[in-house]
Amino acid sequence: MDAFEYQSNPSRVIFGSGTINRVPDELVRLNLSKPLILCTPQQVGQAETLRDILAGNSKLAVAGLFSEAAMHTPVEVTDRALERLRASAADCVVSIGGGSTTGLGKALSVRTGLYHLTIPTTYAGSEMTPILGETDGGRKTTRSDPAVLPGTVVYDVALTLTLPAALSATSGVNAIAHAVEALYARNANPVTNLLAREGVRALAAALPELAADPSSGPARSAALYGAWLCGTCLGGVGMALHHKLCHALGGALGLPHAETHTVVLPHALAYNAPEVPAAMRALAEVLPGSGGDAIHGLNVLLDRLPVKRGLKDLGMREADIDRAVEAALSSPYWNPRQIEKEPIRELIRRAWAGEPARADL
Repeated sequence: MDAFEYQSNPSRVIFGSGTINRVPDELVRLNLSKPLILCTPQQVGQAETLRDILAGNSKLAVAGLFSEAAMHTPVEVTDRALERLRASAADCVVSIGGGSTTGLGKALSVRTGLYHLTIPTTYAGSEMTPILGETDGGRKTTRSDPAVLPGTVVYDVALTLTLPAALSATSGVNAIAHAVEALYARNANPVTNLLAREGVRALAAALPELAADPSSGPARSAALYGAWLCGTCLGGVGMALHHKLCHALGGALGLPHAETHTVVLPHALAYNAPEVPAAMRALAEVLPGSGGDAIHGLNVLLDRLPVKRGLKDLGMREADIDRAVEAALSSPYWNPRQIEKEPIRELIRRAWAGEPARADL
């Protein structure tokens, strides 16, 4: 076996159904008593349910509820939340929602040193990573720091039962993207490879079931389990071309996060395919209908899901392709294949047009 290094990220995980009811005891166990709850405007209902649960414990006093979390973690939103946090004298933050809310919780925690407990309600996976992506003035930057990682992650399958089919699909493919890049990361290792294969296997099986029946408890449980594993992969290894493209598109053009990951993933994999044969074989083995071809397997999976396949369907103009290329080439992440301008432009053009991915870039 080749030599390798593996860095585990120490966060506590509580997984099950109805586990939101365990949050008060978890905070008490940590000697915390005054949480500030975070959510997006769309998830105030779930946040209020959490507030009621916390209010039922006499040892806790909710500091307040901040409901302005936004996609790509804009710095101006974080600044407003920071003012609320300090004015409330909260001693921790509790985020409930998808990647936007988790990102805000990370941003506040790393700025203040306060404990962050997060309750993911999508399959974003960011709750398992020490990575924070923030947008300032139309530019998205990322940083990795152990202090960014949430201290406790509470996975409650019951909270995902009402997640719309389309959002379930894009959120799940976003999670798959974490595992795909983990398989050919510069610091890939046997542990993350195992997690990546199992995470993709679980999600690739569950997502089509959820497209047909969004209320399926077993499929919801399998999808959340897969998302946890895929997020753990992203937290343990570096990112490459796929994530760079999505960060560039999101930051420069304001495209929606999970939907952009869904469109770009098969094209980014096609670009890297010639240089990562072992990863391609591993993916083909866990993607149903792949026929031994991982790119075909991803195309088949996306065809079975209620997702948009073109960046133009997400609001990107054809005139923005060259702008996206320049953003993608700026400060490139490490990648197994050398980044070349013309093939990258063709990759983005295909993704914009919604063409099926193919390995001829």
